[in-house]
Amino acid sequence: MDFSDRIQRVEPSATLAISSLASELEADGVDVIDLSVGEPDFPTPANVVDAAETAMEEGHTGYPPSKGVPELREAIAAKLRDDGLPYDAGNVIVTPGAKQALYETVQTVVDDGDEVVLLDPAWVSYEAMVKLAGGDLNRVDLAPHGFKLEPALDDLSAAVSDDTELLIVNSPSNPTGAVYSDAALEGVRDLAVEHDITVISDEIYERITYGAECTSLATLDGMFERTITVNGFSKAYSMTGWRLGYLAAPEELVSQAAKLHSHSVSSATNFVQRAGVEALQNTEDDVSEMVEAFHERRDRLVALLKQHGVDVGTPDGAFYLMIPVGEAQRASDASGDEPRADDQQWCEDALEEAHVATVPGSAFGAPGYARVSYAANLERIEEAVERLVESDLL
Repeated sequence: MDFSDRIQRVEPSATLAISSLASELEADGVDVIDLSVGEPDFPTPANVVDAAETAMEEGHTGYPPSKGVPELREAIAAKLRDDGLPYDAGNVIVTPGAKQALYETVQTVVDDGDEVVLLDPAWVSYEAMVKLAGGDLNRVDLAPHGFKLEPALDDLSAAVSDDTELLIVNSPSNPTGAVYSDAALEGVRDLAVEHDITVISDEIYERITYGAECTSLATLDGMFERTITVNGFSKAYSMTGWRLGYLAAPEELVSQAAKLHSHSVSSATNFVQRAGVEALQNTEDDVSEMVEAFHERRDRLVALLKQHGVDVGTPDGAFYLMIPVGEAQRASDASGDEPRADDQQWCEDALEEAHVATVPGSAFGAPGYARVSYAANLERIEEAVERLVESDLL
């Protein structure tokens, strides 16, 4: 059987691969502490579950409008307007997960040979999506700058040009938890306007921040008409398995992306969309409770690592941090000027010897690091660090 060139350009998701290995060990009776997946360990708020059940009972189980049910598109637009983004329902496509919104956007914007710029470390699926669209990647390494964008603006300026078709910005960031400053985003704006670059602003973690202000790119002068804002319900509302996300963009992009949407996934699930309205409108207390717990876990994990001589930056958002592994334990090593640790081997050892699942930094474009998710309870986080220390991995 012959396979297409496009599918052979990409590898399976590294995060899901590690999770699969962890599941295999668990099936054999091994107690694995899984710090590899980006999934909140909180249940979906009860009122959201009730809303889905009510929607099913009321018969909302058929095909909905392809772009999304009007009630949800209106609720999303209202949420975005509250954030300072002048979208209306006509600017919104509801998708089965934010990942689908990103995929549809990349397929709509990127042609064979188009240049796409990523800010490394970058979420693993961006690269795959660009390759599937036939685009060429140009990457800007933020690791030498402590994963911050502002001090790397000169590097970004050198990387982009009039030939750059798309820039992808993710703040708060997966995998680093960095929240980019307004000055950094204004620098992005200046470059995007100068070179006429389309920008994806992936804001899936925008509700999960710890004292940091999270600015949406499309609110900046000159950015509304060139920005696709992507968000979803998985992280903030602990609705990962519900598969519900959206993109908001100028209507001309929406009309084009909607063609791919209608010919591929058709729509997001009808009754799930009804539950999405409830999530947007009536879960503030649940979201605040979850963010408070993540904040406590972040502080505890950072303190534990420092106790064992591992100095890490304190992330301002999401629920991840990057830890240096092996011999490459200085930020300067991430520049590529010095040998890096074999982070893949470290993560395999962590899983096989300490039974702690993490993700190699190289999967995100940051060799020499491992990504740890603190979307697990404090007891398990503390036990994970203890196991890694006992296995001489920290």
